[in-house]
Amino acid sequence: LSCRPSLDSPLRLKYIVTMSTSGGAPISSEQLKARYIGTGHADMTKYEWATNQHRDTMTSHVGHYDQLSYYAVAQNESVGRVRAQMLEKMLEPCGPPPTKKKQQEPSS
Repeated sequence: LSCRPSLDSPLRLKYIVTMSTSGGAPISSEQLKARYIGTGHADMTKYEWATNQHRDTMTSHVGHYDQLSYYAVAQNESVGRVRAQMLEKMLEPCGPPPTKKKQQEPSS
């Protein structure tokens, strides 16, 4: 992530934020969204965003053994049981999806 100043007008200084790969090549937002599903898009609903956040968090907890064992000790459960509970929570972390409202056709 890098910031460079951009002088659009003599009175205003704004920064352009660009992302790059580890090799230094710039990466566009479209490439970033294609690579990482959870980065979202303009039409993403609040439910989809929250679901992605919860799944990313649970994945991190399951993937880092130290965190997982911390939760197991705090809950007085075995590590395997806590891992299974977290994996189960990943199916529907925010509950069932909301029902979609039907759009009413305008009457003429």
